[in-house]
Amino acid sequence: MPANKLKLGKRPALYDSRSLAFGAYLTPQLPPPPDSVDYGKAVPSWPMYLNDQYGDCTCAAAAHMIQTWTANAGAMRSPSDNDVLAFYEHFTTPGPENGCNMLDVLNYWQGVGLGGDKIAAFAQIEPKNNTQVKDAVNLFGSCYIGVALPYFAVNAPDLSKVPWVVPASGPVGEAAPDPQGGHCIPAVAYDSRNLYVVSWGAIKAMSWQFYDTYADESYAVLSQDFVADGKSPVGFDMAQLQADLTALRGVPPSYARISRRS
Repeated sequence: MPANKLKLGKRPALYDSRSLAFGAYLTPQLPPPPDSVDYGKAVPSWPMYLNDQYGDCTCAAAAHMIQTWTANAGAMRSPSDNDVLAFYEHFTTPGPENGCNMLDVLNYWQGVGLGGDKIAAFAQIEPKNNTQVKDAVNLFGSCYIGVALPYFAVNAPDLSKVPWVVPASGPVGEAAPDPQGGHCIPAVAYDSRNLYVVSWGAIKAMSWQFYDTYADESYAVLSQDFVADGKSPVGFDMAQLQADLTALRGVPPSYARISRRS
């Protein structure tokens, strides 16, 4: 964990055999994602959500996604710090070194909710598949991303000011992905050069190369806050997703650690 005042808090990535693959619901009718999308511009400010005190980045990211969805739907709701803290306390005792698994957060968010806000579903994005990340942001307003930040970034005097680009020397040594540097952020915009994520109360650029190198898990998250009138986007098979979710009810989880893919 970093020595400075900003905290991380994503536990090492898990794989659940029940996880649905986002790509399975993208039909041939789906048009290519646009060159750029920016849903973050609708949000006037991003709270820290206690991520300068606790390792609650997984929960802060969820709250920032609720902000994004509702702002773009026309009536922004911002969960309170107390909402986020209560959500975080379900998983761990609050503390700067404690954190959560993204899968645990997603399952609890879907079943119970954060400050009364539940998600409808979530699906896992294929590693290094930038088109799926763009589809998730474009179709559903954001993408829930976990990264294993390298040592040089985690141990900088100010994490927020470290550029999220891969060093010219490559991801080796102190620039190698570090599972102990787990951080969770939502992408709310992208263009040809970068993803734009919310981290520590601000928008931060993350190069696509950085994403490919350091992201160890990513999810498309579907919320009725964002899907207009409950209608699925053209080219996304919502009916099959709902059928698969129904079939999975009552099936116990089967977790395994995710190994880094080269």
